[in-house]
Formats: sequence, C-alpha cells, structure tokens
Amino acid sequence: MPSGEITTLLHQWSGGDSIAGDELAPLIYSELHKLAHRHLRREKANHTLQSTALVNEAYLRLVDQKRAQWQDRAHFFAISGQIIRRILVDHARASHREKRGAGATVLALDEERDLPGQRSLDLIALDDALTDLKKLNPQQSQVVELRFFAGLSIEETAEALHLSKATVNRYWVTARAWLLRELIPGA
Repeated sequence: MPSGEITTLLHQWSGGDSIAGDELAPLIYSELHKLAHRHLRREKANHTLQSTALVNEAYLRLVDQKRAQWQDRAHFFAISGQIIRRILVDHARASHREKRGAGATVLALDEERDLPGQRSLDLIALDDALTDLKKLNPQQSQVVELRFFAGLSIEETAEALHLSKATVNRYWVTARAWLLRELIPGA
C-alpha cells in the first residue's frame, strides 16, 4: 500500500474511525515485524526477546496512544522507532543488571547495517550516548533514532522532521561519527 494511503488511514484512525484502524492494523503490524526482525537478527542466538514479542509489545503501546494525532506514515514509524528503542533498552538493562556489558546486546551503526564484519555497539551504551547527544544536539539525536531504530530512509526522516534531505544526511553523518567516537575508543 502506498505511503499516502497509510497516511490517510492514520488520519482516519486518529479521528476515531475504527474501521480505518482495522484496515491499518495488518499493514503497520507487517512493517513493525520487519523492523523488529532487522534489529533482532543482529543479536546473539540465545537472545530471549523474539521479534514477535517485540512487535506485539510495540503494537500494544502504539494503539494505546489514545490522543495521538498521526501526521503521516513517517511520523507513525518515528514514534514506533522510539517505542522499539525503549523496549530493547529496557530488555537489555533487565537482562544485564548483574554485570553490565556481560553478553551485551550488540547493534551496528554503519550505513550498510547488514554487512558482515560491521562495527558493533552495546545497546545500553548506545542509549546512554544518544541521551548525551540529545543534550548537545536534539535534532541529530532524532535523526539517529529515526534512521537506526525506526528504519526510516533519509527522505522519510527529512519528511518526519521537516528538514531538507541534505540537512538530515549531514546530521546523520555527523551524529554517527560522534557516536562511534564516544562508543568505540580509537574510532
């Protein structure tokens, strides 16, 4: 379904149209599942959080947004990315309370996210660094969150943040470099 039709359904659903919500549910659930699967396939094989559980939790939190006024598809998936980030970080923190970093959740921050040999980052450390980046430059932090956790393209991120593609690209490159320097000594 084209992005415009998803946006239309989101607007109708925000306005209280339950039929639009019913039509939208399988579309957004499918997209959320792809996003969750992408994040979780980079994790260790013995990771206890499964993509279906992550999607279900994110979906429940999204539909519980009673007063949400979804602007468009990009806005919806931006919020989805924030929710998925929070679920993953909460799970990582709960799983590693005894010894921080032992068996830490590992994620990639490179542009080509699925290439073998990619740089890997501890999810908890990434969350802490993003919190620090948000204090320095909130828009760069948002760009990372939308690109990395919500899986939005440069174009979709620009649309969600009402910025130019060039600005989003510049923020993405700068924020990634800052995060890698913070998270990987000597990077």
